[in-house]
Amino acid sequence: MSLRGGDPAEIGGYPLEERLGSGGMGTVFLARTSSGRPVAIKLIHQQFAGDDEFRIRFRQEVAAARRVSGAFTAAVVDAAPEADQPWMATTYIEGPTLAQRITDDGPLNGPELRRLAIGLAEALRDIHRVGVVHRDLKPSNVVLSTEGPRVIDFGISRAVDQQTLTMTGRVIGTPPFMSPEQLQAPRGVGPSSDVFSLGTLLVYAATGHGPFDADSPYITAYQVVHEEPSLGAVPDALRAVVEPCLDKDPERRPSVDELLVLLRDLPSDLGGTATGGPGAGRTRDMLTQHHLMTPETPPPTNPAPAAPAPAASAPSVSGSTGTAIGGRLRRRWRPVLAAAVAVAAIGGGVAVLRTGGADGNGDGTDGRGTDAGRSVAAPGGTLPDGFEPWRRTVQGGREDIPDELRCVARDDALFCGGGGVIATRVNPADGSPVWTAKSPGVPAQGMSMVGATGDTVIGYRIADQDAPQGPPTEVVALDADSGDELWSTPSGAQSTAVTGRTLDAVVAGSAVVTVDASNSRFEARDARSGEVAWTAAFPAGTQCAPVPVGPRLLAMCATDAEVDALEQRSPTLRRLALDSGELGGPVEVEGPAVPVGDADGSLVLLTPHYEGTARTGYDGVVRVDPASGKVTRSRFDQVYDGTPGMADGTVYVSGQTGRVTAFDPATGRKKWARQTGVEGASGPAAGDGAVYFSSATGRVVALSPDDGKALWATDPQADGLTGEQNASPRVTVAGRALFVAADDNTLFAFDARKPPRSG
Repeated sequence: MSLRGGDPAEIGGYPLEERLGSGGMGTVFLARTSSGRPVAIKLIHQQFAGDDEFRIRFRQEVAAARRVSGAFTAAVVDAAPEADQPWMATTYIEGPTLAQRITDDGPLNGPELRRLAIGLAEALRDIHRVGVVHRDLKPSNVVLSTEGPRVIDFGISRAVDQQTLTMTGRVIGTPPFMSPEQLQAPRGVGPSSDVFSLGTLLVYAATGHGPFDADSPYITAYQVVHEEPSLGAVPDALRAVVEPCLDKDPERRPSVDELLVLLRDLPSDLGGTATGGPGAGRTRDMLTQHHLMTPETPPPTNPAPAAPAPAASAPSVSGSTGTAIGGRLRRRWRPVLAAAVAVAAIGGGVAVLRTGGADGNGDGTDGRGTDAGRSVAAPGGTLPDGFEPWRRTVQGGREDIPDELRCVARDDALFCGGGGVIATRVNPADGSPVWTAKSPGVPAQGMSMVGATGDTVIGYRIADQDAPQGPPTEVVALDADSGDELWSTPSGAQSTAVTGRTLDAVVAGSAVVTVDASNSRFEARDARSGEVAWTAAFPAGTQCAPVPVGPRLLAMCATDAEVDALEQRSPTLRRLALDSGELGGPVEVEGPAVPVGDADGSLVLLTPHYEGTARTGYDGVVRVDPASGKVTRSRFDQVYDGTPGMADGTVYVSGQTGRVTAFDPATGRKKWARQTGVEGASGPAAGDGAVYFSSATGRVVALSPDDGKALWATDPQADGLTGEQNASPRVTVAGRALFVAADDNTLFAFDARKPPRSG
């Protein structure tokens, strides 16, 4: 709906486009970031801005939403809980709510209902793993996007480790979807309350009405607390899973992890509805009958090897019941688990609990997020001597504006830089610091370390805005052993406008090639001494950036007008001789393109897709042979939005919602697609047998490069936002060791064969 008179034109610098809806506490608007990315901004009504109790609630909502970073939730992009009129911006999820879908088209069934159930359970898993209880899971808080269901609105959620805010006697929630304990004792609500709400939601999705519906909300609340649910119209297989979720006793409900085991073994069509009709006996009786008729399941003939012990375990999260999330199946739950598997089995025989494998989806996805398969990647190589998993934070020159680092591994050293850090050296075995050179200025997004040679480390220094006038950006060389500065030179900063990536300097062998401060020429220096070997002026009327292609170097150039307009539309490529700086003849790319890597000696670029002036993703791949100048184009089967990257000869696009798609750079053919739980992932880093993606929160997923099968995933390590696009790889692979950078200058490391167990 269009904006109304009195609506603001912008919030927090985000221009508003339309009003998405309004509720009792606030109004939600559609807005755009400066890059054109759509966001949903929740603006709190003015009458609540002066309510201290409400401000505390809103701060808790922002904090809870920031902690959650999964494939089935909406990531926080920005927020101002202390503003005169508080607001929060999240990823805009396009699609109808579950309530709208049921109203317009009636109940869900078959595969659609199964996907919803699994997606919502995985969303709760992600929410609970970071210690948050949603407490308001209802149809209007579930958006049915093209990539799966998304849980939104953490307005009354709370962290398990926080004291519950006293709400002056008010019961907050939606009675048909609230748990008994939420109605009776809201201060003691834990994760099992969300499980109850999920059960009511699935009944609603399958039948169009809730299990406790009544004409009056008071009668509904009474029935939630005292009456048995109405489940007669729920399909038998789903009913067997839902009924235990609706147990009045929180301790007798399954955990989300237990629930996922049950849901993933449901048949894709979910069968028909219960034959007994609305007056049929309670589901527990049916469960007992199925359990008594089910033979004991023998062990598999070839049992899978036990997963290795985790390098570091995430702390368990407990609710008011004291039951750990993600623990082993409780003793009292084993009969129900067996019964549900028996109900789901088709054609009799022995039911085997699957732990991974494809689900038959044509694009290679399994619909299970990051838990599909618990096999572990086994990269070749060894670990540093004395290696143990570690985690540390690097203090930069601007502690008030923490950023992300990027790292390179060299022999027995790990060098990292970015944000307020020119470079730092840490011991890869235990993360202990050796030295750190700080940058005093405000970090520039995407500007990290340049690289390293055998004895020299190259990084960027951003000038302090309050310091005397000097170069705003410098390329700095440091001694690898001591961190002492060897030399520095002013640097240009137009590579993002030219290539779409921040890469103003590159290490090429023993030389460093930079763009000079006037953005008019390349300069090559000896990495150790800083002595200038050659300079090469840019072609007239253009500005250029260096682009490495294996052992070669290309100059990618755009016209001055394109750079000024921040719209690279028709770049040219030229060979740049490393020994002399001589520029070769121009190769016209004919259309905008973003370099992502090289394959078989050719530069690989992706072609952006535009709708008007807004970039909406990538629609094809271009390959340029530097030797012959031959340009080859291939089209994708559709537009893919996300962060592009390349590893081991494969192009990847990792979407903001966690979906990773792999392409053949020679043909543009999609190899596979996989939904992961890593939102806003930077693109890829490859080890032997796996390709790794990681978000600003430090959540890492390992995928098989052959088919995209999820090998393992970790939980978040930092409170980062997942909104950044085009981020360079955050994972550095050195043998079996993985070094990961996350928000707030966080670094952590673990053995790829023993990843921190998720949950």
